[in-house]
Amino acid sequence: MKQTVFAVITIASLFLGATSCSQQPSAKDQTTVPAEFTISKEKLMDKIKGGWAGQTIGCTYGGPTEFKYNGTMIQEYVPIVWPDGYIKWWYENVPGLYDDVYMDLTFVDVFDRLGLDAPVDSFAMAFATAGYTLWHANQSARYNILQGIMPPASGHWLNNPHADDLDYQIEADYAGLMSPGMPNTASEISDKIGHIMNYGDGWYGGVYVGAMYSLSFISDDIEFIVTEALKTIPEQSTYYKCMSDVIRWHKEYPDDWKRTWFECEKKWSSDIGCPDGVFVPFNIDAVINSAYILIGLLYGEGDFYKTLDISTRCGQDSDCNPASAGGILGTILGYSRIPDYWMKNLREVENMDFAYTTISLNKTYQMGFDQALQVIERNGGSVSGDEVTIKCQQPVAVRYEKAFEGMYPIEKVAVNKNLSDVGELPFEGTGAVFKGFVNAKDDKYVAKVEMYLDGELVETANLPASYTTRRNDLFWKYQLPKGKHTATFKWLNPRNDVSVHFGEILIYSDAPKEIVHQ
Repeated sequence: MKQTVFAVITIASLFLGATSCSQQPSAKDQTTVPAEFTISKEKLMDKIKGGWAGQTIGCTYGGPTEFKYNGTMIQEYVPIVWPDGYIKWWYENVPGLYDDVYMDLTFVDVFDRLGLDAPVDSFAMAFATAGYTLWHANQSARYNILQGIMPPASGHWLNNPHADDLDYQIEADYAGLMSPGMPNTASEISDKIGHIMNYGDGWYGGVYVGAMYSLSFISDDIEFIVTEALKTIPEQSTYYKCMSDVIRWHKEYPDDWKRTWFECEKKWSSDIGCPDGVFVPFNIDAVINSAYILIGLLYGEGDFYKTLDISTRCGQDSDCNPASAGGILGTILGYSRIPDYWMKNLREVENMDFAYTTISLNKTYQMGFDQALQVIERNGGSVSGDEVTIKCQQPVAVRYEKAFEGMYPIEKVAVNKNLSDVGELPFEGTGAVFKGFVNAKDDKYVAKVEMYLDGELVETANLPASYTTRRNDLFWKYQLPKGKHTATFKWLNPRNDVSVHFGEILIYSDAPKEIVHQ
C-alpha cells in the first residue's frame, strides 16, 4: 500500500498511532492490516465487479477439466482453450457449470430481499427449495433441511457424511465481497450460512476464501493476503496446517509450483470423510482443493492467466478452484484491470441471467455493491459523497471444530444388491456408510426404510426417488462401539416398479487398518 502522506501531521495523531490507507495499492511490502482504508465508490465497485467477473471467467476456463484429472496434474501439453464466445456457449449449453456462482447468488438474493439480518432459516430454505441440482455436502444439507433438520445440524458431520467437502468453499465468495477489509465480518456471515452444509475443515474452506476476498480490497500483496487471511483459521486444524505448508513450500520452491503440488499430494491428499472419495483418486475434500487455490494465487504472481492456469492444472475440482483464485485476483486487480483477452467473452453474457435465477452479472454487481456499503456502515465505516471509509479488522480465528475425529476408513465392501435381496450386512468397526440409490420411474415416490443395527431400530428414513431431493447416501452411523455389527433393513412401502439398490459399505474403525503380508 502507498501510505497516504498528509501535508500536516498533528502531534495528537502521532500519539494515537492511527493508520490510514488510501485506495492506491502499493508494492509488495505490506505487513499489517490498517485501522482504516479509504476508497472511492468507483474503485469499490470496480473491485466488486472484478471479483464476480474473475470467478465466472475462472469457472469457465477450468470447466472442461473438472474432475477429469484426479490425483494427477494436467500437463502443459494438454491444451486448455479460450475461444471467442466461450462463456456464452457454456451459459447456453451447460449452464450447470456455474453452480459455484448461482449458489452464491442464492444467498446474495436473500440478503437483497430480507436485509443483512435475514435469519439462517431463510437462506436454508431458499437453498433447499431451489430448482438446481446439488451434490455432496450441499445435497446432503438440502435433504436434511427438507426432512426438518435445520442448520447448523444440517451441515454437522454426524448428519452429513460430506461435511468436509468443499461445497461452502466454492460458494463463499459473496461473504468476502460484501465485507471489504473486514475478514471477521465475513467469518460471521460464513458461520451462519456455511454451517448449513459444512462443518470443520469443510467450513474452514469457505471462511478462508471469504477472508482472502475481504483483504483483497485493501492490499495487492498476494503473500500478505493469503498469510493474513489464514489467521481466521484455528492453528490446530488440519486445514490451517495444510495452507501453512503451501505458503512455506512456496518460499522454499518459489519457481516450481509442481514441487509444491507434489508435497501436497504426499502429505495432504487423503480423504476420510466423503464416501465417494475414500480409497479412490477422486478428492472433493476442502483441504486439498484449497491448497490448489493457494498454489494458483502464489505461483500466479498476480498474472491473471498464470493464476487460472496453475489452479486448473492442479486437477481435481479444476473449475471451482480457478474460479476462487480468479475471483480473489479479480478483486485485487479490479474489473478494469482484468485483461481484455478474458473480458471480451464475459461482456457477451453480463446481461444474461444465470441458470435457475433471475440474476445477471450486471445485476449481481449492483446488489453486491449495495450490500457492501451496508456492511461497511454497520461496522463503523462511513460513506460521504464519493468517498467510502472502511474500519478494517485484524483477522481473528474462528472456533475450532473437527469432523470425523478418531474415525479411520478401513474397507469398502461391495454389496450390489437390491434391498429385497440384501438380508443381513455384517461389518466390524466403529461406523459405516451404506451407499446406494432409489430407482423409480415416478420421481415423486419416496421409499420409507427402517435401519436396524444389532437388532435395534436406529432410523426410519425417507428415501426420495427424485434426483433433486435424493439422499446422497442411503444410511450411515458413526461412533459405534468397536466390534462386530450387523445391519438389516425393512422397506415399509415397497412397490414392484421400484428398487432400492445398495452399492457398497464404507467401514470405519478407531485406527487405520494394518495389513501384514509376511
